[in-house]
Amino acid sequence: MGKIAFLAPHAPMGAFIKEVIAPYERIHVEYCPSYDQMIDFAAKLIEQGYEIIIARAGTASRIKNSDLNVTVVELPVTGFDIIRAVTAAKTYGPNIAIVAFAAMVKGIDCLIPIFGSSLKQYLTERDDADAETMVLEAIQDGADVVVGGGLFCQAAQKHELPAVFIENGKEAILQAAEEALRIEAAIETEKIKRSLFAAVLDYVHDGIITVDCQQKITSINMRAQQVFNLSPTKALGQNIGAVWPGLNLSELIRTEQEDISKLLQVKGLKVICNKVPIIVNSNLTGALVTFQEISKIQQTEAHIRKELYNKGHIARKSFADVWGTSSSIARAITLAKEFAATNSNILIVGETGTGKEVFAQSIHNHSPRSAGPFVAVNCAALPAQILESELFGYVGGAFTGANKEGKPGLFELAHGGTIFLDEIAEMDYTNQSRLLRVLQERSVMRLGSDRVIAVNTRVIAATNKDLKELIRTNRFREDLFFRLNVLKLELPPLRERQQDIRIIAENFINKYALSGRTLKLDTQAMKALESYGWPGNVRELQNTIERLMAFCQTEAVRASDITAVLEKWDVHPVKNAFYDEEIQEITDALIKAKGVQTVAAKLLGIDRTTLWRKMRKLGIQL
Repeated sequence: MGKIAFLAPHAPMGAFIKEVIAPYERIHVEYCPSYDQMIDFAAKLIEQGYEIIIARAGTASRIKNSDLNVTVVELPVTGFDIIRAVTAAKTYGPNIAIVAFAAMVKGIDCLIPIFGSSLKQYLTERDDADAETMVLEAIQDGADVVVGGGLFCQAAQKHELPAVFIENGKEAILQAAEEALRIEAAIETEKIKRSLFAAVLDYVHDGIITVDCQQKITSINMRAQQVFNLSPTKALGQNIGAVWPGLNLSELIRTEQEDISKLLQVKGLKVICNKVPIIVNSNLTGALVTFQEISKIQQTEAHIRKELYNKGHIARKSFADVWGTSSSIARAITLAKEFAATNSNILIVGETGTGKEVFAQSIHNHSPRSAGPFVAVNCAALPAQILESELFGYVGGAFTGANKEGKPGLFELAHGGTIFLDEIAEMDYTNQSRLLRVLQERSVMRLGSDRVIAVNTRVIAATNKDLKELIRTNRFREDLFFRLNVLKLELPPLRERQQDIRIIAENFINKYALSGRTLKLDTQAMKALESYGWPGNVRELQNTIERLMAFCQTEAVRASDITAVLEKWDVHPVKNAFYDEEIQEITDALIKAKGVQTVAAKLLGIDRTTLWRKMRKLGIQL
């Protein structure tokens, strides 16, 4: 709390005041011997932390009319104080002159009938009145004695005229002290309110400025100070038009109508601005201007989306989870890392079980979007209508059974991150059209809504089908293919990376080891794994190791154990759906070359060894 100063009109009365207010420890009695130096004396008190000054009429009026920022409580002079002073003055003669500040002797007219016509008043409203002139006037009128305050008593004594100082009684002193304490409590409450208000203003993301009816700035919060590079001292009192030329508050001042959510520019920043009139008692007193940077709004929206919706939408895999040292998988990893540095859409193609989602998660975690959500959806797992509502969201009542609050779509949930569309080839034609629009416009519209929601989402799609063949048969949109196929990542099947089988198998053995139990593959067992075609790729190898952990009773694994747990195929299936186009091209070349592989290889632009390897891989027989 601030301190309270009680200014005594003279030293002897100061001692009396101290005695009276002794219980009030926060009130300190001060004395200034010179009335002319009173303002400087008060200024020094303020510098010392005094917020309230108690003073008699003339002194109080003088401090109030100065530029000092202090609360002044006037020490009242009661009727009893005046009666005591006039009674004492009668001992000097019958002609008594009341020479004083009018504020000090309020109600004296009521006392004239008591004392008779011998009581004359010489009063002034001005705190800078010439006391000597007023006393001389009383002398000319035949005054025997002057009754008044310290300034006027001094002037009377200077002219050898008796003077009686109007002393304040105990009641008036206590009244002033208690009023000062009440004001102090109110000031403290107001300080708390102002501090809370200032904290709210300074720690919101919005810039906030208030102006008066002349458009002069009356307050400016911390965010606005930062944007305009202005301190409160420089800002307050300035015309807001000089600070923000493009704001234009004149229309609002004229019409008293609010102007909400306008897109404006300030200091090179795009902001959403609200302008609202301040009305007090049906009268316009000024205007409130708030603004927020669009980039901050977007960041806040992304944070809210992440906190409210993205729990569980996390990519847990990284490139460290892609096992193998073969050149084909190393090339895929290198390419994927290069793709991760971009924001372009990616199409991952590869047979079932080659690790398309592992690569998708790894790309996300290796990208600048790694702090954002990773949302995965299997396009083959949901019926078309459900897939539509899941991908794009819906508003309440959009369809029978819809959540009444509505639901954000997966594209919204993936805002700021990545959405992984697995088995994209299984998406129906209608949803392909909606997906294409999202990719083109970078925005979604929930089912049942006409509001467009901007989304910043990277799309990674995956398939084990030949999308070009699906385009030829009108089962996949060509324009969507080109939107998705910006960056293409082909994952090699396991049979083409035979040297990685041992590494992958050993990693899965370590993963599935229970209670310290592990398996050791002998040479023949490893050869059995390496000679198998692995139509299910890494996923099939994972399942095989898991079976071995369950069925093998001993630590040593032999070739017969491998054979026992492997799938039995009459002919190992080749993933023709993915390689149909390549098979067709090789077959056509062989037919044109009449079965001569060297000629067919030239037609295809590859060497004979590569052609032989591809024919073996794809099961093409002459």
